Amino acid sequence: MIKKLTDLFGKKNKDKKLRFKTNINCGGCVATVKPYLDGVAEIEEWEVDTANKDKILTVKTEIVSEKDIMEMVQKAGYKIEAL
Repeated sequence: MIKKLTDLFGKKNKDKKLRFKTNINCGGCVATVKPYLDGVAEIEEWEVDTANKDKILTVKTEIVSEKDIMEMVQKAGYKIEAL
């Protein structure tokens, strides 16, 4: 029973995408944040839509929490809030 719940949980969160409003607004800003987000193996991919007025950061992960991502971006020197 536990294995089945674990399998279900894994499938449910496999395509989990977290979205945030940030002030990451250019290639230089993205380069500053890159080591913080790329340094976490559990983050499968991430991107910042700098063309969007809200500078939306999308993070694909199964494990990393919204809070942890927010802390990483803040450590890089940027503002971030969950959507």
